[in-house]
Amino acid sequence: MSAFITQVVDGVGVGSVYSLLAMAIVLIFRATRIVNVAQGEFAVLSTFIAWQFLEWGINLYLAVGLTILISFLIGVTVYRTVVRYTEDRDHLVTIVVTIGMLLVIHQLGGWLWGVDVRSFPSVFGDGTTVIGGISFSHHTLATVAVLIVIAALFQLFVTKTRLGLAMRAAAESDEWSRLAGVPASRMFAVGWGISLGVGAVAGVLAAPTFFLDPNMLLGATLYAFAAAAIGGFDSVAGAAIGGVIVGVTENLAGAYIDFIGSDLKITIPLLLMFAVLTIRPNGLFGTREVSRV
Repeated sequence: MSAFITQVVDGVGVGSVYSLLAMAIVLIFRATRIVNVAQGEFAVLSTFIAWQFLEWGINLYLAVGLTILISFLIGVTVYRTVVRYTEDRDHLVTIVVTIGMLLVIHQLGGWLWGVDVRSFPSVFGDGTTVIGGISFSHHTLATVAVLIVIAALFQLFVTKTRLGLAMRAAAESDEWSRLAGVPASRMFAVGWGISLGVGAVAGVLAAPTFFLDPNMLLGATLYAFAAAAIGGFDSVAGAAIGGVIVGVTENLAGAYIDFIGSDLKITIPLLLMFAVLTIRPNGLFGTREVSRV
């Protein structure tokens, strides 16, 4: 029984990273109706920036704070200089542009920092707490706590603040929001900034476990998209829950289903996503579109 609980706890910890990436994907989608395929690569870039700060002798917590700020500014800049010029085109064009950004950032990371695998310290230390004979990593527990806090703060942000409501209005209809005095383009830029900031948090929390290199989050990004689809692409809470579901399911399947093991674990989130979308095309917590005939 303790082995089972350990697998579940480890799955929740890894799933929390998937959740944070999925939330970042959902944030951009909710703000701009754009699916950012390069979200994971932006998170890796942010983690490399944090690592570089550490190499320069900057305190870990200050390095992480600066990285989140820089990531926000990168998101705003990317929207202003690239994405905004694809807004009036087909969605497929925008997706292709984000794929191009994925390739560029991936190569840029390898060029600037190399392809060697690097260790990255945990913001929460390497300690463990034993409860009922089961060991809980402080990093895992804190990652789950960060996920809950970010999900709750964003929910309050979009429902209780003027800026959050303005972002929702711009995402619903940029034309009507402009007529109402809401600067839609500025709201989209803020959405990209917040999303890349959340992605930076995901990268920093993933690095101690996944280890830092340009390929660190390639697999995790696929899981994050599965989590976003399972939870619903317009639900931040759904993305959070979907990531945990994916993490726990793949961990248990890898541990207890012999023919799957560690090699075929990647199929589990995809099968789970297929099953959920077959029953609920908008995801578990997604908003169902209603149209009048």
